[in-house]
Amino acid sequence: MTDRIEIIDTTLRDGQQCIWAMNMRTGWMLPALEELDGAGFEAMEFYVPVVQIKKMIRDLNEDPFQWLRLGTARATQTPLRLHGGYRSGLGRVPECISRLLLKTVVDAGITTGRISDPWNDFANLKDEHDEMRKMGMESVVNIIYTVSPRHTAAYFIERTRDAAALRPYRLCLKDVGGLLTPESLREILPGMIAAAGDIPIELHLHCNNGLATYNVQEAAALGLRHIHTSLPPVADGLSLPSTLDVFHNLRARGYDVPLDEPRMRRVSEHLFGLAQREGLPVSRPLAYDETIYTHQIPGGMTSSLEFQLEKVGMGGRMGLIKEEVAQMRAEFGYPIMITPMAQYIGTQAAVNVITGARYKQVTDEIIEYTLGLWGREAVEHMDPNVRDRILDRPRAREIAARAAPPEPSLAELRRALGGTLTDEELIVRSYVDEAALARFRNTPPVVEEPIGRSPLVSLIAGLANLSAHESVSVRKGDVSVALSRS
Repeated sequence: MTDRIEIIDTTLRDGQQCIWAMNMRTGWMLPALEELDGAGFEAMEFYVPVVQIKKMIRDLNEDPFQWLRLGTARATQTPLRLHGGYRSGLGRVPECISRLLLKTVVDAGITTGRISDPWNDFANLKDEHDEMRKMGMESVVNIIYTVSPRHTAAYFIERTRDAAALRPYRLCLKDVGGLLTPESLREILPGMIAAAGDIPIELHLHCNNGLATYNVQEAAALGLRHIHTSLPPVADGLSLPSTLDVFHNLRARGYDVPLDEPRMRRVSEHLFGLAQREGLPVSRPLAYDETIYTHQIPGGMTSSLEFQLEKVGMGGRMGLIKEEVAQMRAEFGYPIMITPMAQYIGTQAAVNVITGARYKQVTDEIIEYTLGLWGREAVEHMDPNVRDRILDRPRAREIAARAAPPEPSLAELRRALGGTLTDEELIVRSYVDEAALARFRNTPPVVEEPIGRSPLVSLIAGLANLSAHESVSVRKGDVSVALSRS
């Protein structure tokens, strides 16, 4: 077996999603992308439209398709990847729109995507995998790691065999909760590699338990040769291991890791400078925390829950909610705490704690879960007493009785929405709302911030594009700059 380790970069996707809540602007990312493109990565995770479309339009006043077009044009050496397929989990978007979005991504030149089923149910994932292949996109299929009495080594080996039967481009052991330990890797990974046969397995693991950077070393020793990492300051913490640390650690053990360290450091310094200027967090390694194994709430969801609790005057209840989540996981058959299950369980746990009565009030999504609309394993493994309690209410009977509306065709949607929207406008209208169209149509041009350029020069370049003003003056200390339109 070769001693060469290939690294898949996630800095501009999962790194920034975990640490900066997708607040990187296109003008910041494009110069970083050019440096990363020449750094020797095997691939780069690049686009997560289900999240970025809404985020970039609403919060950043940017066109998410500019990032797609400009980014794919800049990356000439390293393959870019989509995160997700056309079935997003939480989305209520018509499938014809999701397929249109996938076609747009393929047309831009991205031909690999990483996809999941939230129950590791690969019979359920088969249609999406096969259809994506017909549309021109190969899949990296996630096998999602979790810890529970029924998620044994035999379970993961069986699910690996099921996933490999799809004949995807790659498999990926995905530890979004940061739960893997060296011991668990030694227990499950050799059997998974054997079950995968000739299909390589990638490793995507988060740092929640403080062990991920070392786990990379253990995985490499066990035979994995494709590792996902991110660059500081959006590495470690709730993100992925630092590429710089992984690079040095693997090389110290004698592995060939073909990366350009000076290029990586230039990107990292660029991002540190942005963090300092914009007040964005700088992630740090976390200490080991045994409690994450009971509730398994993803890191980004923890911060959102804490924020919402503060808003309703219950900021001190997070500990109780974590305990409730742990109890609910057992009652609900140990769902894997990723989208959408983590959101459903976490929200209902908060309702239970806030109301002071378990399942007195339940969300529609929990009713749908209990009815089996979010996966067959939900019904197979759920506590029957809890199931009966949730379904014994008028709202549950109403949801159970209603028929799912037929999926509209793309032509029907176009007619319903006026018939004059471009493909991109139709996607925005469906994924966000009608109000977002005006913002989308009037997004300003991208202002790039080249690596190494001074903040003052960047500020002037940005002000020069503010066409809404006749003149703009800026003073910083003894320096004064005035811009005016002729």
